[in-house]
Amino acid sequence: MSTRIQTSATFSPNAVSYLIGIDGGGTGTRARLATRDGKVLGFGAAGPSGLAQGIEQAWTHIGQAIVAAFADGGLEPAPLQVCALGLGLAGAHLGSRAKAFLDAAPAYGLVAVDTDAYTALLGAHDGRPGALLAAGTGSIGEAWHFDGRHLFVSGFGFGVGDEGSGAWLGVEAMRVAQHAQDGRQPAGALARAVWALTGPGREDLLAWCANAGQHEFARLAPLVFEAEASDPVATQLLARAVHELESVVHAMDPDGVLPLAISGSIGLRLASRFSGIIQARCVQPVGDSADGALRLIEQALSRTL
Repeated sequence: MSTRIQTSATFSPNAVSYLIGIDGGGTGTRARLATRDGKVLGFGAAGPSGLAQGIEQAWTHIGQAIVAAFADGGLEPAPLQVCALGLGLAGAHLGSRAKAFLDAAPAYGLVAVDTDAYTALLGAHDGRPGALLAAGTGSIGEAWHFDGRHLFVSGFGFGVGDEGSGAWLGVEAMRVAQHAQDGRQPAGALARAVWALTGPGREDLLAWCANAGQHEFARLAPLVFEAEASDPVATQLLARAVHELESVVHAMDPDGVLPLAISGSIGLRLASRFSGIIQARCVQPVGDSADGALRLIEQALSRTL
């Protein structure tokens, strides 16, 4: 998606005193408060604000994180109309959902929203062209090319995509445990580790899967790493994850000309296993998604002047 921007009825660019960057995902929200010239004043955190979990909840937790950021800076919360808010939110890739989110916005002077992957990309490369491979609970590749092209690869979501992510590894680990339970393959260290968490019986596995979602499956991913030393099935799973993530990198930058940042718990654990060609392109991220959200609102504000 392209960045969506909304202004309040009383918006005046010259009246903006505070810039606020928000990194909002399925497990938490982080706010970074800055002055108009970019000096960071405070940080705040609150519960999840991924849009798939509800727009009302998202705005509630965003507001709480902003209040916490002002408090961290020793300040009282400022009037909404003097605040410009940049948001990188999980779930904002759906245009209808992002529009509904903006339609429900409190009267901040200026609001700009994009995906958390895009703000992570902006933060990682300090607002310059580059590529980002993010593999945590989910996975996505995003690239901003020197000619202005903006590409997404993977990131189709839990159950049908996000290959190489924590949730994907968890699903594959559960399959291993299921196959071992009914005799389709030997019960190795990985299957036994899953059983220890869920119970070893068929009914145990069925009940656990019936109540599990993306985040519960992602919690199985560490078991794959822990079983690797003694279970070749776990080794094969991690090799598949590396292959899937490398395919994302090649698809978003076939010529290999962009600096590549890697983020997310799974991506960072697997980065040393990538091919030498990919590792040679890797750079340390300059900043994170909240930094990118500040850049997002800076860019939006500059277009209103």
